[in-house]
Amino acid sequence: MGKHYLFYVAHSYAYAILFPIEEEIARRGGVSAWFIEQGCPTEALGERRRIENFDEVDNFAPVAVFAPGNYIPDFFPGVKVEVFHGYPINKRADKHDDHFTIRDWFDLYCTQGPSSTAPFNAIAQRLGTFRVRETGWAKSDSYIRAAERILKEPTGRPTILYSSTFTRSLTSTTILADEIERMVASGRWNWIFMFHPKLDDAQVLAHYRSLAERYDNARYYGNTFDMEAMVQADAMLCDSSSIIMEFMLLDKPVVTFRNSMPGAHLLDVSEIEAVEPALEKALTRPETLMSALREWRDNHEAHRDGLCAARILDAVDELIADGGTKCLRPKPLNLVRKLKLRKKLGYPLFRKL
Repeated sequence: MGKHYLFYVAHSYAYAILFPIEEEIARRGGVSAWFIEQGCPTEALGERRRIENFDEVDNFAPVAVFAPGNYIPDFFPGVKVEVFHGYPINKRADKHDDHFTIRDWFDLYCTQGPSSTAPFNAIAQRLGTFRVRETGWAKSDSYIRAAERILKEPTGRPTILYSSTFTRSLTSTTILADEIERMVASGRWNWIFMFHPKLDDAQVLAHYRSLAERYDNARYYGNTFDMEAMVQADAMLCDSSSIIMEFMLLDKPVVTFRNSMPGAHLLDVSEIEAVEPALEKALTRPETLMSALREWRDNHEAHRDGLCAARILDAVDELIADGGTKCLRPKPLNLVRKLKLRKKLGYPLFRKL
């Protein structure tokens, strides 16, 4: 029987990130299973193998555990692998990008491109408690394959994908609601509404759902990520969501409304009446914009060959071959964080400390 690997999931957005790794594990003859935090939706898993108690995790004995979040149970067997839930775009424009906060959970950081690799390498050299390998983001494999597999529908008019961050201070869902409805009603373009799983404003979601119900040129996906929707869109309207970078993986332009970190790679506007003209310009794919987009994208995601998941597993194999955690300096005790996570998950507080 092949090696065992475990996926640790706290939020539903993790599935799309981890599925390409699962596929690569199967291709190599390995076995994978899923441990899902209580309260996280599981519909996307279908009939996949789930592990629901800690003794079963120990018996499964994974050689590695993957998480795309900020933490991972230290008491699970195997090396702990950070595969990230997004790119270091610092959407809140903080002095310190939380993407680079070290919480002493992970043994291996699988970075996406120069923008993340260099900072993590500098920290790893100083601390010595984890290894860094630039592998590319596993989810980008799905974009590459989708672009090859899914044919764009010949609708006769461009399609705009509208998405938004869940961060209340940055979201455009309310302030642009009337303008977006006006543009939908005009019938110039097709529209797709697809929002972050953490965007939970029922009134906002109901508004955009109603647009899809009332207009035949609008489709509503709610909080459900859909790769085909990304492929079908010709341009994106957004604000400061990390999905901007994901859309750019498909080499498509983005218009943003009051983006927290604007730049030449975006058509950013601050006034409502400027949104439609900016979309018009984006749909022409001006060379200056697309060149800046590609430069910015390549700095964040250097690997768009569909082999990121393979590189992640190669990095895991390399770390294990070098002795796993034995080749790293011991991590700080991290007692408070460990006790908090044990309490959250219902694990015995002082077991395996």
